[in-house]
Amino acid sequence: MTTSARGTAKAAGTASRSPRSRTAGRSILLTSGLAIVLAAVLVPFYWLVVAGTHSTDDIFGSPPALLPGSHLGQNLRSLRDTASFDEVVLNSLLIAVLYTLAAGAVCTFAGYAFAKYRFKGGNALFGVLMLGLVIPTQVTLIPLFKMMAELEWLNTYQAVIMPNLALPFGIFLMRQSMGALPDELLDSGRMDGCGEFRLFFGVVLPPMKPALAALGIFLFLYQWNDFIWPLIVLRDNASFTIPVALASLQGVDKTDYGAILTGTAIAAIPMAIVFLALQRHFVSGLLAGAVKE
Repeated sequence: MTTSARGTAKAAGTASRSPRSRTAGRSILLTSGLAIVLAAVLVPFYWLVVAGTHSTDDIFGSPPALLPGSHLGQNLRSLRDTASFDEVVLNSLLIAVLYTLAAGAVCTFAGYAFAKYRFKGGNALFGVLMLGLVIPTQVTLIPLFKMMAELEWLNTYQAVIMPNLALPFGIFLMRQSMGALPDELLDSGRMDGCGEFRLFFGVVLPPMKPALAALGIFLFLYQWNDFIWPLIVLRDNASFTIPVALASLQGVDKTDYGAILTGTAIAAIPMAIVFLALQRHFVSGLLAGAVKE
């Protein structure tokens, strides 16, 4: 009797420990996998920062440099002398901020109109607008360039900013987000005497902060990293954006990779700041409107 009771207790203890051990094993595997992914993401950034402090010869030396060097000051001077990098950074910041604000306003107003107003041909117009998501950007470069030339906008900020204000993805994102707002909320605001602009700014926009944050991140990164269009319309070195200025440092016979990597590391700082400042709203903003109750 005693032996049987001990065997039963031992079996029960083994059964209770088994789920715990499986959970611990899964936790270890998950943590290990996340650590590997994190290393795969962070190692290139670490090497970018380290390489930006070395000369070109040190970067391509063997073994590769894995610790910070003493060439950072010279790389910064090279950027300032050959690419007017101080002005370039200011150009990129100004263009990206202006574009984010202007395109954000256009996409928000358009998304609200498509989501909450019923007008003839609205669905067809939205469908045509969404075709912009599948049309390659290269197809529109020549017509846009001719348009900018006829307007005498070449080598100006508006030539970089204006053509992509009505970004199809931005309009789609805001339409989906605003479509989740109940129509009863808007109707009650109208019954209380709210005009359309007051209704938009006082009732519609406050719940849209996560979606606006996601839109702001997307628009800022889109413009900050844009290369092809600024390369076509900007002619003066002092008006270049960062991607164009860094590309201009690549020579036929010799390329200063130390300066290029230093500039690339500097270019990553504003993107990281914007994302970290708005990351709390980013995921919820992208998922807004995905599920309707």
